[in-house]
Amino acid sequence: MTPKEQIIIVFTHVPNMACAESMAHALVTEQLAACVNISSPVKSVYRWQGQIETAAEIGLSIKTTCDGYARLADRIRALHPYELPEIVAIHVNEGLPEYLHWVAAETRA
Repeated sequence: MTPKEQIIIVFTHVPNMACAESMAHALVTEQLAACVNISSPVKSVYRWQGQIETAAEIGLSIKTTCDGYARLADRIRALHPYELPEIVAIHVNEGLPEYLHWVAAETRA
């Protein structure tokens, strides 16, 4: 697997399940993600514009490659309802080789 094919997991949170499902389907359909896991609602506590805020959100864990990150992040930003969406990524250092190859194959455009 080349460095560009290295797998990453990108995280974002959205305000509701409808938004999560819509975004997940778009990202997989457009081959920007091989898989998107949608979590149960979580409670987020954060500072926004000087105020402490609390919100129920739905988390998305998005599997893609390093090479596809920029396109994925741009698309999340376009689909996301938040002014400043969370878009963060971590590298996958180990994993079942067949699964990692599947992610890379499913995100080649």
